[in-house]
Formats: sequence, structure tokens, C-alpha cells
Amino acid sequence: MEALFPGADMYADYERLAEDVRTMQERMAGIRATADSGDGLISVTVGGAGELIELWLDPRVYRTLDSAALAESITETMHRAAAESQEKGLAIAAGFLPEGATPEGTDLRFGPLLHRLDERAGGR
Repeated sequence: MEALFPGADMYADYERLAEDVRTMQERMAGIRATADSGDGLISVTVGGAGELIELWLDPRVYRTLDSAALAESITETMHRAAAESQEKGLAIAAGFLPEGATPEGTDLRFGPLLHRLDERAGGR
């Protein structure tokens, strides 16, 4: 069956792409990644964008009065949780990304959509 107007197929493609992107965004919003410090005294949970969801400190962290070491351990644990979140996001967005995409080189908020639109526009 022939399209009623020349852009009908393009519009249908856009609708499918938009729905795929919405589904991807919903899945990424549900990401939770948790990391624990090596000593088990700190636990950090982040969301799909690496945002802090929960920070848990075992009361034993206060036995040492080294605030710099505590801050460093929290930061390191947060980075590990964020890296796990990025890996989960990359897995969700894999269908929109070029082969071999890495978390370091991919903006999981806009990169997948832009990549797909570039493909549709002829690889610009």
C-alpha cells in the first residue's frame, strides 16, 4: 500500500524511534547500582544518571577521626557505584550505540538518540 503522503514512512519511523527512546529512558531511570567500600563500612547506591540515591555508613566509621580518609573512601565507593550504573545504562542503550561503545566515550543521556538520528539522516 502506498503512503498517503510522502513523509508517512518517515513519520512512522520517528514514532517507533520516539517510543524506543521513551522505553530506554524509563529503563535507565530504574537503574540502581550499589557499591560497598573494601572494609564494608560504607555503602553507596546511585541511580541511572549516577545520582546519589542512598549513602549508608556503619557506625564503626567514626572510630577513626580521620575525616579526609572517610571522605576519600566515600568518594571511591561512589565512583565504583557510578561506574556500575554506567555499565547498566550502556547495556540498556546498546541498540542505539555503535559497536564497541564505552561508558567513557558515550553520553547516555543524549548520545544514543543523536547517534540514531544521525544514522537516519544519512550518517552525518
